[in-house]
Amino acid sequence: MAGAAAAAAVASGVSARPAAPRRASAGRRARLSVVRAAISLEKGEKAYTVQKSEEIFNAAKELMPGGVNSPVRAFKSVGGQPVVFDSVKGSRMWDVDGNEYIDYVGSWGPAIIGHADDKVNAALIETLKKGTSFGAPCLLENVLAEMVISAVPSIEMVRFVNSGTEACMGALRLVRAFTGREKIIKFEGCYHGHADSFLVKAGSGVATLGLPDSPGVPKGATYETLTAPYNDVEAVKKLFEDNAGEIAAVFLEPVVGNAGFIPPQPGFLNALRDLTRQDGALLVFDEVMTGFRLSYGGAQEYFGITPDVTTLGKIIGGGLPVGAYGGRRDIMEMVAPAGPMYQAGTLSGNPLAMTAGIHTLKRLTEPGTYEYLDKITGELVRGILDVGAKAGHEMCGGHIRGMFGFFFTGGPVHNFGDAKKSDTEKFGRFYRGMLEEGVYFAPSQFEAGFTSLAHTSQDIEKTVEAAEKVLKRI
Repeated sequence: MAGAAAAAAVASGVSARPAAPRRASAGRRARLSVVRAAISLEKGEKAYTVQKSEEIFNAAKELMPGGVNSPVRAFKSVGGQPVVFDSVKGSRMWDVDGNEYIDYVGSWGPAIIGHADDKVNAALIETLKKGTSFGAPCLLENVLAEMVISAVPSIEMVRFVNSGTEACMGALRLVRAFTGREKIIKFEGCYHGHADSFLVKAGSGVATLGLPDSPGVPKGATYETLTAPYNDVEAVKKLFEDNAGEIAAVFLEPVVGNAGFIPPQPGFLNALRDLTRQDGALLVFDEVMTGFRLSYGGAQEYFGITPDVTTLGKIIGGGLPVGAYGGRRDIMEMVAPAGPMYQAGTLSGNPLAMTAGIHTLKRLTEPGTYEYLDKITGELVRGILDVGAKAGHEMCGGHIRGMFGFFFTGGPVHNFGDAKKSDTEKFGRFYRGMLEEGVYFAPSQFEAGFTSLAHTSQDIEKTVEAAEKVLKRI
C-alpha cells in the first residue's frame, strides 16, 4: 500500500514549473508549418499530409452523425483533421495517407500487449474456422471466466457482456436489486458509459466536448444519482449523512481515466470502503480501463482495496468488443437465470472475444510484465514534463504502470475541477504538432493515455524528442 500511495501521489503531483511561456502567433505558426514542409521535401522526406483522411471523413459526415461512431474521434476539442487509419501493428499505426505513428491510445486501452499480436491473431484464426458466434454456451467462456475470477480479488462470479457501458448498466441494476435501494453516488468527471443514470457530470466525450447533461435523458433517470468531487471524502460523508440507508452503491473509476489521468489520494479508496460498509451500501469499481492494466488483479489489487462489484472491459477482450461485471457470489446470484435481476445479450461470451481475451491475459502473466510497463511509462511522462518545463510550459502529470496522463496546468490535479484549469487550446496545438511528428495521443486533454508491451525505449525516446520540438514551437 505504501508504494501504491507513493505512486499515486507522484502521479498527480509531478509538475513542470517553467520560465515565462512564449506563444507563437497564428500567422507565425502557419509560416513555420510551410517552412517545415519545405525542409522535409529538401531532405527527401515525405511531407505530412492527411488529404485522403480528409476526403474519407468528409464523406463520413454525410453518412454518420459527425462522421464518427464515437464522439471524441471527431477531433472537436483539438481541431484539425481527424485521422482515418488503415492498419496497426505493435506500437505503431498507419493512416490512409501512409503516415506512421507511435500510438499511445491503444484502441483506448485494450492493446496492452501491442496491436495485432501474432499469437492472438493465430488463435483468432483457428477459432474463426469454427464460427464467429454460437448464441449458445461454449467452453471458452468457462476458460476466460476462470482466469478473471482467479485474477480479480472481488470477483467470485462473472457475467460477460459486449461493452463497458453494458457492464456498468448491468452492475447498476444489480446493486439496486441486491440492496433494494435506488440512489447511487458517482464522481464528477468519471464516465461509466452512456446509460441514462450515469450521464450526470460525466467525463470522456461529455467532458471533451463540453456538453451539458445529455438531452434525451429524463429527469427521473438521474434523480437518484448523487455526485461528489473525486478525492473529496467529506463530500461523500455528507451525501451518506443526508441519504442514510438510501444509497445502493458508490460507483467510481479507482483511477480516473475519463477526465485525464487522476489517481486517488492516499486514504480516499479506504474511506469509501469504510463508508459503504457502515451504511450497508455497495462499493463498485469501474475497472474497464484499469482492469489488468495497473496490475494483473487491476486497481483493487494494486491499492489493496476490495470492492463488492467490479466492471471490466477493453483488455479482457484483447481488442474485440467485450465487457463484464462480477463480484461476490451472493450478489451475482441475483442475476438471471440464477436470480430475478434480468440482463441478457445475443453476442455475449462469443468465441472470438473470449479467445482474444484468453490469449491476451496469458501474455500478461509473464514475469516482468508490469515492471516493464512501469519503466517505459515513467520514462515517457518524466521526459515530456522535463522538455515542457525547459520550453516554458506549466504542466503536470504522472502514471501508474501502463496508464498515464499530463495536463497543461501547473497542478496538482486531484479532481475534474482541477483538470478543467488546463489550457485546452495549448493542448490542441501540442496535439496537432505531435501528429505531424508521428505521435498519436488521445485527441482530448481529458483522456488518459496507454502504453503497451510492444513499446520500446526507442519509441519513448522518439516521442520525447518529438515533444521537445513541438513544445518549443508552440
